[in-house]
Amino acid sequence: MSDQVEIFIQPTPNPNALKFILDKPVKLEGNSTYRSPVECGENLLAYELFKIRGIDQVHFFDTAITITKFGYEDWENIEEKLMNTIKENFPKHNPDYHDPDPEADRRAALSPELQDIEKILDKTIRPGLQGDGGDIMALSYEDNILLVKYQGACGTCPSSTTGTLEAIKGILRDEYNPEIDVYIAPDF
Repeated sequence: MSDQVEIFIQPTPNPNALKFILDKPVKLEGNSTYRSPVECGENLLAYELFKIRGIDQVHFFDTAITITKFGYEDWENIEEKLMNTIKENFPKHNPDYHDPDPEADRRAALSPELQDIEKILDKTIRPGLQGDGGDIMALSYEDNILLVKYQGACGTCPSSTTGTLEAIKGILRDEYNPEIDVYIAPDF
């Protein structure tokens, strides 16, 4: 098996995020989002990507690495560095790496209503968000009000507060509760 990896770069709806699509898997099961080098754990490739100035977040899913940069850095200054880092470190990368799964623990502790909402998001909204290097988390549901938090590239994407939020609202009104309203939880 060749250690060489082919990489195709694809834009995302977020102007500060690019998707690096590889011809080999980067994550065999689930997805991983890292917001800092200390979160990378066993994932040396993600850790190396954070060494490039301007990297805000790294998301691994299937054969894609979505990288979100801070607004002050231009893609033209870092795109080639990212490509070289991926090519140099990919031969040592294990796509079957283990991340602790706090999401499984979080979901197990959710109310039955939030678990139902998460299942709807799993089959409708989440695949599209994950495909663009992001995700969503249902935080609370009370008095027909659902609070959500975006993760990955979605957290800084302009469309997450408009079109995406309206789509989520529409799907949950159709599939869960016609009275539901959805809001983005404030960051603290």
